[in-house]
Amino acid sequence: MGDYRIIEHPIIDFKRGRKVSFTYNGKRVEAYEGESILAGLYAAGFRVFATSPQGDRLRGAFCMIGRCSSCLSRVNGIPNTRICIEPVRDGLIVETQKGLPDIPKDSREIVDVVEEIKDVDVLIIGAGPAGSKAAEILGGYGLRVLVATDHFKAGGQLVKQTHKFFGDTTYYGGVRGFKIAEKLVSNLSRNPNVEISTRTFVYGCFKEGFFGAEKIGDPSLHLLIRAKYVIVASGASEKSLLFENNDLPGIMGAGGAQTLMNEYGVKPGEDALVIGSGNVGLIVAYQLLQAGVRVHGIAEVLREIGGWFVHAAKIRRHGVPIFTGHTIVRAEGGDRVEKAVISQVGKDLKPLPGTEKEFNVDLVLLAVGLQPNYSLLSQMGALMKYLPEAGGLIPLRTRYMETSIRNVFVAGDLSGIEEATTAFIEGEIAAYTILEREGFAKAVEERDRILNYLWNEYRQSPVVQRSKEAKLKVTVSEEEMKRLRG
Repeated sequence: MGDYRIIEHPIIDFKRGRKVSFTYNGKRVEAYEGESILAGLYAAGFRVFATSPQGDRLRGAFCMIGRCSSCLSRVNGIPNTRICIEPVRDGLIVETQKGLPDIPKDSREIVDVVEEIKDVDVLIIGAGPAGSKAAEILGGYGLRVLVATDHFKAGGQLVKQTHKFFGDTTYYGGVRGFKIAEKLVSNLSRNPNVEISTRTFVYGCFKEGFFGAEKIGDPSLHLLIRAKYVIVASGASEKSLLFENNDLPGIMGAGGAQTLMNEYGVKPGEDALVIGSGNVGLIVAYQLLQAGVRVHGIAEVLREIGGWFVHAAKIRRHGVPIFTGHTIVRAEGGDRVEKAVISQVGKDLKPLPGTEKEFNVDLVLLAVGLQPNYSLLSQMGALMKYLPEAGGLIPLRTRYMETSIRNVFVAGDLSGIEEATTAFIEGEIAAYTILEREGFAKAVEERDRILNYLWNEYRQSPVVQRSKEAKLKVTVSEEEMKRLRG
């Protein structure tokens, strides 16, 4: 079937681990340590990984971060395994699920779970820019911190960002995203006060005062975590878009493609069409070119490009057309995408008949926005507000990032979709608020300095005004929050 791994790249030197092999539906597949199962399969040419619950629609990779159901498979007899975040190992037996799986008759591997109680000062859920930055500060002051992430790598979405960050060098301006992740993870791994628990899914908060989490492994651990403070920095997931055949394998979230090509060094396709001209769409189009993928165009439903001019200019210099006032109307293909059709839209943003344009592509990337991963905070009973301009349901919080639940904080894209710089800053604000409550006098001065920078310098930029206005709608005073708590 061929090998779709990227050998030469202008930015990244892919250092692959030891070669391993596993079986997929009875076929032997070679991969490398450090890859996910899905990345290894994709590199070997596989594109179908599951079916719809009814078993009649094929499913390909979409999010690549364990948030959708498109790759749920049976691994060593365990159903519903998210193979996009399951590390490949020698000797694995991986099988495609058709529809909803049966409960395994031999459930010994499922029930053989060791229970462990953890008492920490701060539990941080999410190891991206917000969670990692908060952990770095809190651990530096001597607090016991547990950082939980369900991926087998820490760093969040930074690990797949190859572009250089803009802005203040304090927040890594001029540094590529994956280099920032390496630096943050390295700092945390050297701090004895910080534990990074990978492959750990925090599934609920219980009235007895602990969080339940599963740390997947051999054997798995059932963690009961008691923490004085909690920072929920669980990030966001990509949205899909309604159009005919929008579930064909080869239709993927833009971030999913970034994961394949920038984190694992695997080409997500040969010929691509990108839907959405925000910063994500523009950046991923350029990264596709760097990976050797032909980009046939970018379709944007609005009349103006949504992202920054500097990103759009790079794309245009490479001859990639940007079709403003266009949307995708359908995809065509058998077991994968073979063609995509876009159309002009009228003032009502509906397709105009007779204006269709066809593209022979095997990859359609959706860069149409993100949705905060709010489920845990919602289960905890945090007060939320629906803001479409910020991604969806957003938790109410004070300017110090504390939610309606006392000593539970929020930071990063979960607090409203914005740039990574804001995630760093919000992680810092939450951390310094916790330090203030722990009696560190210097924390107040540091927090107020950062707050002043966030609201009076960084958010004065015209490019973040929409985000600023959205954040103001979910930021309440300390007095109002006390009233809301009852």
